[in-house]
Amino acid sequence: MQLLLIHSDFIEFEAKRPTKMAEQIDDSAKKGRLEEALCAFIAVEKFDEDDPEAVIAEGAKQIADVAGQVKAARIMLYPYAHLSAELSTPATAVKILKGMEETLAPDFEVMRAPFGWYKAFTISCKGHPLSELSRSIRLGEGEVVSEALKSEAKAVSYWKVLDLDGNMIDADKFDFTGHENLQKFTNYEISKARAVDKVPPHVELMRRLELVDYEPGSDPGNMRFYPKGRLVKSLLENYVLDRASDMGAMEVETPIMYDMEHPTLKKYLDRFPARQYQIEADKKKLFLRFAACFGQFLMGHDMNISYRSMPLKMFEITRYSFRREQRGELVGIRRLRAFTMPDMHTLTRDMKSATEEFKKQYLASISLLKEVGIDLADYEVAIRFTKDFYNENREFVEGLVDIVKKPVLIEMWDERFFYFVLKFEFNFVDTLDKASALATVQIDVENAERYDITYVDEAGERQRPILLHCSPSGAIERVMYALLEKAARLSEEGKLPMLQTWLSPTQIRIIPVAERHQARALEIAADLGFRTDIDDRDETVGKKIRDAGREWIPYVVVIGDEELESGKLSVTIRADSTPKSPAKSKMTVEYLRRRVTTETAGKPWRRLPLPLKLSERPKFI
Repeated sequence: MQLLLIHSDFIEFEAKRPTKMAEQIDDSAKKGRLEEALCAFIAVEKFDEDDPEAVIAEGAKQIADVAGQVKAARIMLYPYAHLSAELSTPATAVKILKGMEETLAPDFEVMRAPFGWYKAFTISCKGHPLSELSRSIRLGEGEVVSEALKSEAKAVSYWKVLDLDGNMIDADKFDFTGHENLQKFTNYEISKARAVDKVPPHVELMRRLELVDYEPGSDPGNMRFYPKGRLVKSLLENYVLDRASDMGAMEVETPIMYDMEHPTLKKYLDRFPARQYQIEADKKKLFLRFAACFGQFLMGHDMNISYRSMPLKMFEITRYSFRREQRGELVGIRRLRAFTMPDMHTLTRDMKSATEEFKKQYLASISLLKEVGIDLADYEVAIRFTKDFYNENREFVEGLVDIVKKPVLIEMWDERFFYFVLKFEFNFVDTLDKASALATVQIDVENAERYDITYVDEAGERQRPILLHCSPSGAIERVMYALLEKAARLSEEGKLPMLQTWLSPTQIRIIPVAERHQARALEIAADLGFRTDIDDRDETVGKKIRDAGREWIPYVVVIGDEELESGKLSVTIRADSTPKSPAKSKMTVEYLRRRVTTETAGKPWRRLPLPLKLSERPKFI
């Protein structure tokens, strides 16, 4: 399908004469006009005939996303064969056009121009940066679109805000005064405007800090990680793994590709709202996993599980999970096609124990994000459930709001069309007002039966568990994105950005004033340990200090004649500094060692990812 999207002051048409392919219409449908409308000129193509329902869902989503971006409440669907030389059959085109009209109608005022007629039309384009956009939709080219994704496009959501007093208020009637970030998140969720129209700040930071970069030799959404970025990513992975172990999870490893025709996998694939990569090998159709669910559930099917083992937790850090995200959404490391997902699944005995575990994992996720540098104030909470679940568990849901002590966004459905009945997400809202889910937990009421997972109770009888899906941090790359976006926000507020000391690629930098001070710098680096490097370049001390600041290094030590004589270090402490007032302190090597030890206690550690001396390092960017 090819789309040309024009945001207009008005669009009007008149059907003049039918062609041989014209659909039958009443006289009233031969003319139409919409004011302040998004006009979607549409060419349905041969490729769309393989899966019209998927094309309807994706086409409607793309149009709705743009309508949300330009704040258009009216949509004109206009058949326009001139956009493609590979058109579908007329029957398929009409079916898809009508399907898109039906899908969009609940949320927009929709008018559809008739198919197969010679028409006159007049349009007035608004002329702003988003008023003329094009989209190309090609499904079936290595992409699997699930039934759940198709259903999601048609599902009716009730958007509410649940406040601290337990009041469920319609989102459009809630007073967001003092909760402006929640308002941005709510607008983002309701509009479904996922595409990014300008480069977010973290992209410049990830490249300037030599962490991550685009890989032109790969599929979009697959990134290259330089040594510093690989270090940060590894530390985050290890920390999440440690926390999962603290929660009682057993680490496992599962394959990255699965048979599309496997009966249980095929059914589950259709229940998950994501687009997948498909490959063929040995006359088999395989898909690349989007999470660790498949492998862990198949493992659970083969296990002998006693009630004494419950709740039973399995955990894997998937390097990688794959999703065929849309190209317009792939900017930086916010949304990727290949990403690292910490994925834990918990088997619980019943709904009571499931909700108890849900609350524990909710609290654990808050704690984990805080430890990596993302506080409650940095993200908004979304809780999604069916109406029946809420009616039966109202106090439990209200208790989740009490924990975060701020209003949360609610999405509620009349009936369940996913595998879960309850889900929370912690959503980071960036400087472009785009939201990205971090931690999440879901209560799954389908897959124990689908995968025939059982446990043996006290009476020796086999019972079905209820499953929980948990990612206590969200994708590791997205955590990095949130940390960088938060840093960009701090810079805008006139504060110094930095990563926590345990995550910083260089924790301590030593700057010798002259060559005669380098021997002492090497001694101090050896005494301190940690990730300590030495700036031995032939540059001025001022430039070396500025460069250390641009790298967000927590502790910068200058070694000159005075430091040689006194035995003490002159240290700039970034966490205590402001842009115009660096915090400097005199301290011993032992005191600095104790201070950094305290800041990194209980966190993973890895060696310096680059040569000790800056003069020996390559430049990656």
